[in-house]
Parts: sequence; C-alpha cells; structure tokens
Amino acid sequence: VQLVESGGGLVQPGGSLRLSCAASGFPFSLYDLRWYRQVPGKGREWVATIQHDEITRYSDFLKGRSTISRDNAKNTLYLRMDNLNPEDTAVYYCHVFYSRDYWGQGTQVTVSS
Repeated sequence: VQLVESGGGLVQPGGSLRLSCAASGFPFSLYDLRWYRQVPGKGREWVATIQHDEITRYSDFLKGRSTISRDNAKNTLYLRMDNLNPEDTAVYYCHVFYSRDYWGQGTQVTVSS
C-alpha cells in the first residue's frame, strides 16, 4: 500500500487549497478513506472521511469549509479547504485501514500572511 499526498503549501488567511492523495496497492474503490492533520507537539486529529459509498463526514472545525472527494478511476483522494485560517496550519495525512493502518508521508499546509 502506498499513499502519496500533494498540494500543500503556503496560503494566506481566507485562501483555499486542494490536497490530493494518490493511492495504490489496495482495491481503492472498496475502502473508506480519511484525512487527518497534525501540528507539532499534538496528536494526529481526524479531519474528514469519505466512505466507499461516497458518504462523507467532517470534523467540526472544518465542517462547511471543506469538501472531501474521491476519483476511483484515478485512485485519488482529495480534500478541498476554503476560508483557511492560521489554526489550519498542520501536516495533512491521508489514511486507509487495509488490514492495518496506512498513512502517507504528509503534506504541509501553512496559513499565514
């Protein structure tokens, strides 16, 4: 299993980003996928889930400001985030549980003016 995140970067407060996670090594369309984030000194926190049946759930801190989606033809997971604020600064990880937990290497999102 391999998960490779991309799309992070520096963005001004109020800006938007779309993160991507290219996946391989498991039957992508059959599995629930998740985004997490982590700031230095804190544990990893759940951001959003998209189930294999496209049902989505969001953490309270990003609800209404983000959209999780998937392209099963491309084996790619996405997270679009809007109206970003400095508290959203973190490393963002995609995750799948396929017999065990798998994580990507993460992509850094920095929200700063």
